[in-house]
Amino acid sequence: MQTGLAKILARNRLVLLILVFLMLGGMMAYRSMPRESDPDIPIPAFSIVVSLEGVSPEDAERLLIRPLETQLRSLEGLKEIQSTAQEGFALIVLEYDAGVDCRKALEDVRIKVDLAKPDLPKQAQEPIIQEYNTALSPILAIGLGGPVPERTLQEMARELRDKLETLPEVLSVDIQGLREDLVEIQIDPALIDLYQLKIDEVLARVQRNNQLVAAGSMDTGHGRMSIKVPGLYEELQDILDTPIKVSKDRVVRLSDVAQITKSYKDPMSYARINGQPALVLEVKKRIGKNVIHTIEAVKAVSLEESKHWPALVQMNFFQDQSNYIRQQIADLENSLLLASMLVMGVVIWSLGWRAACLVGFAIPGSFLFGLWILDLMGISLNSMVLFSLILSVGMLVDGAVIVVEFADRKMLEGFPRFEAFSMAAQRMYWPILSSTATTIAAFVPMLFWPGIVGEYLSYLPITLICTLAASLAMAFIFVPCLGSLFGKPGHTNPEEVNNILAAQTGDFDALKGISAYYVRLLKKAIGRPGIVLVSMCSLLIVTYVCYGLFGRGLEFFPSIDPEYLDVKIHMRGDLSIDEMDAIVRQVEHRIHGIAEIKSVRAASYVQGPRANEDVHGSLSIELIDWRNRCKADTIIEQIHQRTADIAGVNIEVSFDKGGPPVGKAIAIELSARDSSRLPQAVEHIIEKMKSMPGITNIEDTRSAGGVEWCLDVNRVEASRYGADITSVGDMVQFLTTGYLVATYRPSDVDDEVDIRVRYPAEMRNLTNIEALKIPTSVGLVPASYFLDFAPAPKVSQIERINGRRVLQVKADVASGYLADDQVRELRRWLKEDAALDPSIFVQFKGEDEEQRESQGFLGHAFLAALGIIAVILVAQFNSFYDTLLVLTAVVFSTI
Repeated sequence: MQTGLAKILARNRLVLLILVFLMLGGMMAYRSMPRESDPDIPIPAFSIVVSLEGVSPEDAERLLIRPLETQLRSLEGLKEIQSTAQEGFALIVLEYDAGVDCRKALEDVRIKVDLAKPDLPKQAQEPIIQEYNTALSPILAIGLGGPVPERTLQEMARELRDKLETLPEVLSVDIQGLREDLVEIQIDPALIDLYQLKIDEVLARVQRNNQLVAAGSMDTGHGRMSIKVPGLYEELQDILDTPIKVSKDRVVRLSDVAQITKSYKDPMSYARINGQPALVLEVKKRIGKNVIHTIEAVKAVSLEESKHWPALVQMNFFQDQSNYIRQQIADLENSLLLASMLVMGVVIWSLGWRAACLVGFAIPGSFLFGLWILDLMGISLNSMVLFSLILSVGMLVDGAVIVVEFADRKMLEGFPRFEAFSMAAQRMYWPILSSTATTIAAFVPMLFWPGIVGEYLSYLPITLICTLAASLAMAFIFVPCLGSLFGKPGHTNPEEVNNILAAQTGDFDALKGISAYYVRLLKKAIGRPGIVLVSMCSLLIVTYVCYGLFGRGLEFFPSIDPEYLDVKIHMRGDLSIDEMDAIVRQVEHRIHGIAEIKSVRAASYVQGPRANEDVHGSLSIELIDWRNRCKADTIIEQIHQRTADIAGVNIEVSFDKGGPPVGKAIAIELSARDSSRLPQAVEHIIEKMKSMPGITNIEDTRSAGGVEWCLDVNRVEASRYGADITSVGDMVQFLTTGYLVATYRPSDVDDEVDIRVRYPAEMRNLTNIEALKIPTSVGLVPASYFLDFAPAPKVSQIERINGRRVLQVKADVASGYLADDQVRELRRWLKEDAALDPSIFVQFKGEDEEQRESQGFLGHAFLAALGIIAVILVAQFNSFYDTLLVLTAVVFSTI
């Protein structure tokens, strides 16, 4: 290999050309790499959503979840099945082991879901399967508001969404606060009786007049012609003109007995920005696209589109990640530049400025070469990559320092610079290779770190391995080549030259300055090896003991001061959407005067996405620049103080703590064969948590309570009148959300619009349910003849994990406290003092689970790294003694 190096250095023009190409490639890669705050983490998890209108949580568990779980539990590589049954739908989350092939896993999930479809109710909608990915979170929110009609604002939001989704960088745009279109047919029972009609006949007429008719084609012998019979509703007028009865020469139309309006479905959510009603467009980018460029393109299209809107419409941009990413990358780049300058300062002090220029060239060269490799691997420029580059600065110059220093000696001895650098590269090849290989070996085991944490931190070893490998090329090829062309002795001070020659000849008594002091100290230490060894071992033991006694404890990931705060508003009880929104407005009003808040996005909803069932409101708070405000902990305390006296409401304030998504700091999962014993155990654990200082934002997954009205149909009595459960359920819908009689697709809307029939608003109340008349074969029969109408405790959510019902308790840890300490105390209490039912199985999840998994891995990784390093050292020295001697430096360096 040394001979090969000499041949390569002899072709220095070719080497310089390759170096120029590599530098240009690295600069182009740096400019083109996507910028991101956190790395894209492929989370091996999938969600399956099955909707069935009106289904209760108990029936959703029995009819939707169990058939799917039966098929899904046999999937290969499956780690956990999390199932949630709520009113109207069932959600199943499949979590796989890290490293699984997500494409194959998604294909397997689809196959299993197809196998389960025959066992699902026929009325259930098609299961929706989605893959989780942190890269698919919104990067920008666009707020539209103003004193304009609701329909006008919604049309503008839809048009803007369609324009933005045509951008190649944009994956999708979701609109918050958008209400679904609806054609509502309000039938007056008095008019139905007046015209001697039957409800079921009216519905049948509407359905038969909205059919896709396949009339076929006709071959006349002189040509072939298609026959078309338009039968679908296309406009609202088509519905109004639907004939429902003919009496002699008079035609009764639907508009004669019903009030037909083009409206919206009953609101299920509200959205506001800074207290004003608004629609919010959340923009998601495609994986691998540059966040900054994507946001710039989205803003340009939005501003261009807004020129065609009324002047009263206001558009604002919120939660702009590009500003944060620019600032974060700029800070890391400045830190990288500062670290490089410090390293260069040390090198100049020790080798002189001329030799330092050659050594310093290894830093940008290794960076650009490494970034070019990372770009070819499809890795984005994120905080983990930049942090890894900062970490590698001091290690990149080691090889170059050795080569330049050795060549400097040879030039002082009179060798020409080409021979000096050629000798340095060949003579120091194995020492430098071994040294760099042992450094790389320390990071190789981290590539196999399991779980989401391992995926997140894998960018650190990948970046370090790429840059350290590039530093080898710089030390062996490019720095010697530059030195052979431009190198000169770096040491011109007579004292420095004397020290170099004295050290090389072994005349240590001739050394002067710091070198002489170091040699005298070393001689004294070598002369008393026993004392030195005992002193070092004692210091090592004392260090570990002191750290165990006085150390600040263990923290999985350090929290950072956030730019955004998330406020969840917990409220229990049977509240209407307007009552929920009134509470959210009250919280908004309370925090309005906090000066550090830049903007507030508010949302109230009947049922939030993947939230606790008692969370019916949320605030997304954007803070002003951190340089102009106090710490986020102080702002959180102000929010709690201002909202503390709102009755019946629990305010939870949280923020993204940085690092991989691992859930709340404390997460306890309880399961038992008899699930009725779990709520009491949860209450007992919550009481303990409330008594512990430092635990905040406690939440659990127990049912929020409340009342639901049960209609118990006596099947035997109903059959005597020719009625059944289906007919009763259809008529009850006339008093609730409306009976879906048909759908149509108007020209001004992209999606299908429901046509629903229900009674006027003044009739839609609980009193009229018992007075409801059911159409049967013998006429209209009062529902009270065979219907029992009574309240019952409400079960609004059922959670299952791996086929068992579970309840969970989760909590955060306040600033100044460590999650590890709190979990240790809870473990001790559960083991010694909790006195829970022995049939209840308690398991810690979330951050603690990831932490314990990482701790177990790091112990094995440390041993594996030592083993790899030992192999490299034995190959270099061919001596076990020398290898063990070097490895003691690893142990003593922990002091």
